[in-house]
Amino acid sequence: MSLIDLHCHILPGIDDGAGDRAEALAMARLAVADGIATIVATPHQLGPFAHNRGDSIRAAAAAFQLLLEEEQVTLRILPGAELRIEPGMVEAELAARLASGELLTLANQGRHVLLDLPERVYVPLDRLLVELAAAAFVPILAHPERNREILARPEILPPLVQAGCLLQVTAGSLLGEFGDEVRHVADRLVQQGVVQFVASDAHHIHFRKPLLAEAFAHLAQLAGVDAAERLCHENPAAVAAGQPISALNPTIGME
Repeated sequence: MSLIDLHCHILPGIDDGAGDRAEALAMARLAVADGIATIVATPHQLGPFAHNRGDSIRAAAAAFQLLLEEEQVTLRILPGAELRIEPGMVEAELAARLASGELLTLANQGRHVLLDLPERVYVPLDRLLVELAAAAFVPILAHPERNREILARPEILPPLVQAGCLLQVTAGSLLGEFGDEVRHVADRLVQQGVVQFVASDAHHIHFRKPLLAEAFAHLAQLAGVDAAERLCHENPAAVAAGQPISALNPTIGME
């Protein structure tokens, strides 16, 4: 079974991830050695990276795929983005920019949208979820276990899950790379069945690496092999193909 990474900052020189082609190639080789067959490249859009446009990301992903083929690195790269959510945003405008292709959906399939909250504050998502649903987009909240306000107020998450927001946990969170509190919350969310994806959120070669195999082993022990395969392969494969994902337990409490 191949692993699929839905959240990775591997495209060179486009955001705060890989700084150049050499680092991006090193990340790709590390991912392949770890058993990853497909990466959805998710450079930041909006916020500090408002300059990143859909066309430029698609072109960068295609160019990097050609480089991988030239270097005989057997990794598939698909274009995507991680959209920064900040106070004052106009939700309807974000949905319209997704529809136009200026902002990217995951794998450029026009369905799943990766949302990125600030690290320390929670920006209410209720209105945005309504706007996305009305435009037939499916939101995926990146690494909720790492948001400090969600950690302090876990009652924030259940209404989001019930509203159809899918959750993506970072592999490193499950392995303690962000501290014991984050690891505990990540484990609990997986055990409660409200997580649909585990991804690397890799940025570099020496830290925040593009690795999933160790997290897969942890998931297998924590929730069973079937759950690990679902979170690291089956659900990500569906997103890469633009297919729907069903939340297993949309009404579960997280207190």
